[in-house]
Amino acid sequence: MAIEASSGELERFRRGDDGRPFVLVQLLRFAEGGRDRYLQYSVQVQPILRSLGAQLIYGGECVEPLVAGEGQAWDAVVLVRYPNRTAYVQMQADPAYQDIAKLRHAALREAVLLPMNDWPGR
Repeated sequence: MAIEASSGELERFRRGDDGRPFVLVQLLRFAEGGRDRYLQYSVQVQPILRSLGAQLIYGGECVEPLVAGEGQAWDAVVLVRYPNRTAYVQMQADPAYQDIAKLRHAALREAVLLPMNDWPGR
């Protein structure tokens, strides 16, 4: 399973940019020893997020699944609010981000990235 969007997926995502903020929900499964690497990545990525106007909303680990079928339990979840899709794609191309993205890649065995729009009226 992929843990990052391909360049084609990123371009398709950017083309759909309506200028609205979104929250990226990330479901994470760690590789062996990956938790510590991911925490290093998390600390290092926050200044980059702030420079883009993005904000870490939540990051945490699953203590024990309450309701999860086989293969549905995840090690951690991270929620980041981005000002728009273009900011997310710009971050992916930033050389400073690419340097620390190696930590993320080494930390993860699987990931699901779910961009979420706010419901109307919120």
